[in-house]
Amino acid sequence: MDSGHSETPVMALKILIAGGFGVGKTTMVGAVSEIRPLRTEEQLTEAGRHVDDTMGVERKSTTTVAMDFGRITIRAGLSLYLFGTPGQDRFWFLWDELSQGALGAVVLADTRRLEDCFPAVDFFEHRKIPFAVAVNRFPGALEHRPEDIARALDLQAGTPVVPCDARERASGKEVLVALVEHAGRMHAARLLESVR
Repeated sequence: MDSGHSETPVMALKILIAGGFGVGKTTMVGAVSEIRPLRTEEQLTEAGRHVDDTMGVERKSTTTVAMDFGRITIRAGLSLYLFGTPGQDRFWFLWDELSQGALGAVVLADTRRLEDCFPAVDFFEHRKIPFAVAVNRFPGALEHRPEDIARALDLQAGTPVVPCDARERASGKEVLVALVEHAGRMHAARLLESVR
């Protein structure tokens, strides 16, 4: 039955939002999601202080224990499903599961604790999952040029480094668009390689 207009087919792409503990993953998913985000957070307890390193994020009171989930429509016919990963080492076993079928990932970075994003960078590089680094602007953090961040993280050439504010929807969307474009270029290059 044709009602006179055609529906635009919707392409849904899976994107991971990763990075160290307290870097803004839950905040970013919540800021950009057009649906009420699903969150799996628990209160940080005094008993967990020896397990979770809260240095630099002392005011953090909750932690993601499985994932955050949200959705954003980038343009008509293209939606991104966002999966925020847990930041602590003890939950990293979930990353393999969450990364299945992902187009790419955003690695959130805090320049005051840049070393915290090394495990995420390594994870995606080893699995050949395209990613972009989003440098979350925190009050009191020094501003660094994207090329300096790329050098400090020893990123592969072409990996986008995008300054952002994880609290702002437009800023988060800009990061996601940069990632989708980068992933598209990487997938196209791999496709060309495979037919040679």
